[in-house]
Amino acid sequence: MTLNQLAEAYVKLVLATGQHDPGYVDAYYGPPEWQTESQKLPLSELLQQAEELTRQAYSLPPAAAGQELRQDFLRLHVAALRTYIAHLAGTTLSFNEESLALYDARSPDLSPADFEPILAELDQLLPGDGDLNTRLSSYNKQFEIPQDKLDAVFSAAINEARARTRKYINLPEEESFKVEYVKDQVWSAYNWYKGNSYSLIQVNTDFPMFISRAIDLASHEGYPGHHVFNLLIEKHLVNENSWVEYSIYPLYSPMSFLAEGSANYGIEVAFPHAERMAFEKAQLFPLAGIDPARVEHYYQVQAVLQKLSYAGNMVAKLYLDGDIDTEAAVAMLMKYALSDEARSRQRLRFMERHRSYVINYNLGQDMTKAYVEKLSQPGNEHSRWQVFAELLSKPKTASMMR
Repeated sequence: MTLNQLAEAYVKLVLATGQHDPGYVDAYYGPPEWQTESQKLPLSELLQQAEELTRQAYSLPPAAAGQELRQDFLRLHVAALRTYIAHLAGTTLSFNEESLALYDARSPDLSPADFEPILAELDQLLPGDGDLNTRLSSYNKQFEIPQDKLDAVFSAAINEARARTRKYINLPEEESFKVEYVKDQVWSAYNWYKGNSYSLIQVNTDFPMFISRAIDLASHEGYPGHHVFNLLIEKHLVNENSWVEYSIYPLYSPMSFLAEGSANYGIEVAFPHAERMAFEKAQLFPLAGIDPARVEHYYQVQAVLQKLSYAGNMVAKLYLDGDIDTEAAVAMLMKYALSDEARSRQRLRFMERHRSYVINYNLGQDMTKAYVEKLSQPGNEHSRWQVFAELLSKPKTASMMR
């Protein structure tokens, strides 16, 4: 079997697996006939195919010059596909085993004691006394974007993110997106990449959106996040190189580690702190009807809250490994991640649906940042963008970025 033959077999097996889980194939822009030909086969048969494909992947001869990373990348994705089919067939791995098998990485082992100093730091920043979660919820209310101003604020954020990205990354002239506002989802926003440089970006309005989320979601879902990541892969790897394995994006795969990590890190690439504060103060806070004088303190609070991001991984691991029940998980999210009860329950539903996927956001962000900043010139924004864009165009898994 050649590398190209392996790539084709992999794409077809991912499509067949998607017949058992409609959310598994996040994006596909390969040959349309492969999609229409895909039949729903028994999981036992798909697992046999995946095991054989994994064996063949690791039996390939050394890759041709210039295709070494491609071959390594595909091998890890074939192995992750086999893991996910086994999961659908009833095999359960521990949280750490699953994340390593699917995403080529595992989250650091943390305990509640690791987050206590951060909670103490936040206690000094927030007004009032008593329960920290209650005080944070009360504080956050003054930073909610009114429903009737949400579209104006989000549109301003995504247009600015797009303009900043276009300064450094050569995007296709025809690239475009559409924004929809939806309800009843376990995520806060989602990018559905449709191919031909076009994305549908959906924003969940189940809960009020805080002002900090406007730039976060505009960058993460759009520019230079998921939309840019997908169109660069389509342009360079699918259209120019004819590497068909990149025409499909299985959600539970090593690709997601970089996809989510780069989308989160891309926020600070597009909006360095001082520039973000200036833009928020001049544009977004007034559009939302929020006092711009509160920008600095609000983002001091946000910076400390960011240090609590791994609390979600801790809770997900304990919950999915069966060490705590639903109510204990909600209580821990409220205490250590400081989300209110309704958002904590939504977050738990996300964990139940997507399991160890949660590591891709924070660990993915930290590893992407470390990789880009190691290779770029300190203090040189052009250099940082250049390394970042190169990584998006030639993706690496977690182990390849170490």
